[in-house]
Amino acid sequence: MIHRLRTPSLLSASSLSKEEVEFLFRAAHLFLEAFQRNEIPPLLVGKTISQLFFENSTRTRLAFETAIRKLGGAALTFTPNNSSLAKGESLLDTLKNLEALKPDAFIVRHSASGAALHLSRFTSRPIINAGDGTHEHPSQALLDAFTLEKKWGRFEGKTIVIVGDILHSRVARSNTRLLRTLGAHVIHCGPASLVPPLSSNLGAHEVTHSLDQVLDKADAVLCLRIQRERQNSPVIPSLSEFAHGYGLTAARAQRLKKDAWILHPGPVNRGVEITPEVADGARSLILEQVTHGVAMRMAILSALLNPGGLWRFLNPTSDINPIERTL
Repeated sequence: MIHRLRTPSLLSASSLSKEEVEFLFRAAHLFLEAFQRNEIPPLLVGKTISQLFFENSTRTRLAFETAIRKLGGAALTFTPNNSSLAKGESLLDTLKNLEALKPDAFIVRHSASGAALHLSRFTSRPIINAGDGTHEHPSQALLDAFTLEKKWGRFEGKTIVIVGDILHSRVARSNTRLLRTLGAHVIHCGPASLVPPLSSNLGAHEVTHSLDQVLDKADAVLCLRIQRERQNSPVIPSLSEFAHGYGLTAARAQRLKKDAWILHPGPVNRGVEITPEVADGARSLILEQVTHGVAMRMAILSALLNPGGLWRFLNPTSDINPIERTL
């Protein structure tokens, strides 16, 4: 059993081993239980985490902020519209100036693919990638997989259909890589203009352009929105045509296995990728994803910033702390 993550930052879902993912799952489970008892350990007391969100965000930013505060830390949130970026300051200079404030870690969200990795080369502080362009969103993939793990326990023999705008989706990339690591079978589905072929090596086991043909295979369906902000030109005739071919309607949901689950990373465009009755139905895990997002971010932050404290939280009866032995 491992007792810490191998790398000081979380930049990509593909960097995580199965053992590391299961380690974070275990921590998130215990944090959820701690919510119920109102006994959350203050693992980030004295820590300041700087959130650099260069893109709009609701769930990710607030989930990280909630996680930081529940663990006793301080969140320093950077808002680019009110910063010196408007005066011509570079991204790297912004990082260096914020680093001079002595935060303990950075959480970075940026429209440029590779931004988090780029910044990690210029700081000794841990960086958590909260979404970079069309590249990756590892904490979202972890919370999505954790949500399914709570239902299934294991991923072997399970099939997940990811449907929608695969081409522009960092969520699709991170989820595909993480779900494969856990042993699941991943199918990408959507119009040809939005789904790269298997040869593009995004990692899916199958690619299809017909949702109706794979509904009966799915143990879970992950719906993705059309990311118009990342498209230079129209890639589908209309939203109504996309909804007709790929929207998860009540009729389509009835064709799923009786124990199949429905997920969406948000924001949800009701009536396009999913209809309201499905989004709010008994099979939907959308709001559970939000709750689990806090617990998973608590696990990530603790693992990176206080691995010794996290070990004690996970092993309260143990007299041996392997983290402290290596310090």
